Amino acid sequence: MRCERFALDGDPAALATQLRRLVPAPESVGEAVAEIIAQVRAHGDTALLDYVRRFDMGGGEPGALGGDEPAALRVTQAELDEAERALDPSIRQGLQAAVENVRRVAETARHEDHTATFDTHQVTVREVPVDRAAVYVPGGRAPYPSTVVMGVVAARVAGVPEVVVCSPPDVHPAILGACALTGASAVYRMGGAHAIAALAHGTESIEAVDVIVGPGNLYVQEAKRQVSGEVGIDGFAGPSDLLVIADATADPDLVALDLLAQAEHGPGTLVVAVSEELALLDAVQRSLHDAPETGATCGVVQTADVDEALGLAQAFAPEHIQLVGPAAEALAGRITHAGCVFVGRNSGTAFGDYIAGSNHVLPTNGAARFASALTPAHFRRRFTEVRISEPAPLATLAAPVARAEGFEVHARSMEARIRDNGTDGANR
Repeated sequence: MRCERFALDGDPAALATQLRRLVPAPESVGEAVAEIIAQVRAHGDTALLDYVRRFDMGGGEPGALGGDEPAALRVTQAELDEAERALDPSIRQGLQAAVENVRRVAETARHEDHTATFDTHQVTVREVPVDRAAVYVPGGRAPYPSTVVMGVVAARVAGVPEVVVCSPPDVHPAILGACALTGASAVYRMGGAHAIAALAHGTESIEAVDVIVGPGNLYVQEAKRQVSGEVGIDGFAGPSDLLVIADATADPDLVALDLLAQAEHGPGTLVVAVSEELALLDAVQRSLHDAPETGATCGVVQTADVDEALGLAQAFAPEHIQLVGPAAEALAGRITHAGCVFVGRNSGTAFGDYIAGSNHVLPTNGAARFASALTPAHFRRRFTEVRISEPAPLATLAAPVARAEGFEVHARSMEARIRDNGTDGANR
């Protein structure tokens, strides 16, 4: 794995930018994706099935051609039942534990209605689930039944009545088994930008959804971005990243193993080791040197102390951050820019990817400055309910503001309630 050395020179933001630039900028696929979305929107199943033949069955890349006809888009219940029965018992046990843990953590993020009561009125903030949501589960190099758990469980905890899953054909049996275990409403054999287009706009076979979540390749993420004005999305998920801050007591082989685990996500993945201990960083780099090539990129950064390491972490805003060793672990309460924080030598990022209960759909590429992990909140919407019992005081205060903004009828609309309540309509 390619690994580059850095030393923090006092400007953490500049170094964070340097580290991000270790990963080449992605190609532009905006025009190609826009054409796919337009065709699916205009021609429905005809275009969708054509793209499934060309892209999904031809290796997953636009322009490839497959010779076989696709299976029915929707997976039957019998197929889901059979996939669940066929799950290896150890995989079933792991998935069931993950479902329970993710559910318990997700339930902490669901909010109830709240009412603010005033002398003249009350305003209730209500929160309700969307009607229909979709979870995109990548295909390609490996199956991701864990992503089914993360998406479907969060949506179910949110109270979404219909939760569908899509994944490129042939959908792996482990993905189908996870869909059955989590109670997905429907599963579709389709992937890529055309799947996102179908979910956003609907076709003869696919009912449109309100929210689309889940990771995917560049075409999938660009498609999510382009339809985000018409459906809700969780965010634009780029390649994975991990930053580890370790003090002198950390085990360099364990740090290297955690970096390598994240590097398994493949090309574009960025992993960074940060420490004030040069000997530790040297040992970590030696452990990484002979690792199998995955296409991931590594940065090794020496800082003057843990406070400098914290500054770099905040500027880098990692998808995952691990704090290893007492001095590093003491930073946990000060970390505010991260998708998920793992504290202590036993808290490897891999646990979060599968079983800890935290969601592994996280903001990438520095988006943790403003974005959050996937939670039930992505599947719920808030609106307010207003009940005014005494309009006169409010109208008297607000009508001059409306007139200052040039909205005379707004002012008159409020003042009309003063007359209806037996007052003289002053301050008209």
